[in-house]
Amino acid sequence: MLVLLPPSEGKAAGRRGAPLDPGSLSLPGLAPAREAVLDALVTLCRGDEDKAVQALSLSEGLRGEVAKNAALRTAPTRPAGQIYSGVLYDALDLASLSPAAKRRAGAQLLIFSGLWGAVRVGDRIPAYRCSMGVSLPGTGALGTYWRTAMADVLPEAAGGGLVLDLRSSAYAAAWKPQGAPAERTATVRVLHAQLVDGVEKRSVVSHFNKATKGRIVRSLLTEGIRPRRPAELVEALRDLGYVVEAQAPARGGRAWQLDVVVREL
Repeated sequence: MLVLLPPSEGKAAGRRGAPLDPGSLSLPGLAPAREAVLDALVTLCRGDEDKAVQALSLSEGLRGEVAKNAALRTAPTRPAGQIYSGVLYDALDLASLSPAAKRRAGAQLLIFSGLWGAVRVGDRIPAYRCSMGVSLPGTGALGTYWRTAMADVLPEAAGGGLVLDLRSSAYAAAWKPQGAPAERTATVRVLHAQLVDGVEKRSVVSHFNKATKGRIVRSLLTEGIRPRRPAELVEALRDLGYVVEAQAPARGGRAWQLDVVVREL
């Protein structure tokens, strides 16, 4: 099973740690594209600060991120699982997993990134600010830029097992499973159900969406559940107590769509 996760906008900066070693990162087939994006981002942020702020869509309060990006090659690194923070990663709580569950997380989780393409939780990276929606001089829109490299590398990473896709739309644009891998893929949408005047209303709420996805991944890792097909995932999630409504694709080469319905966190 391969679980595809979005990153977080907020990142936990490390005060200590060795500088970046690009050659140590997982998925070495992405190395040339990573180097190109890293060079474009560092060059941008070492130049005109106002242009960098605009290109990265930063608020004035985040202007300091430009200087941090400019120093990425020498900045201290930490495992990616410690760098990414926010609602999903708080719910996942990698640090508190058992040793066995941590090993499963290292093998099964893949975090997508505008800067790195995709990394595993054990890959050492510096804190950075560069979303998949950014367009950099020399690379253009990152969501488009990453597609070629991802198309060559990700099918091998997915192997012959289930792909559980929990990415947001911006990061899903960088790689969309095709053919047989797509048929083994399940995307998840979390719906918040509420009674309004006696009628159930469902909506997508960011906090519920992220927290529930983090809990789902934690449950699968903790219990050591490794479904190989979407239908097996549906049954596994129901056994774990989740309310799941599944929509199988009408024809081949398409992913399953799962709605997980929650009423409270």
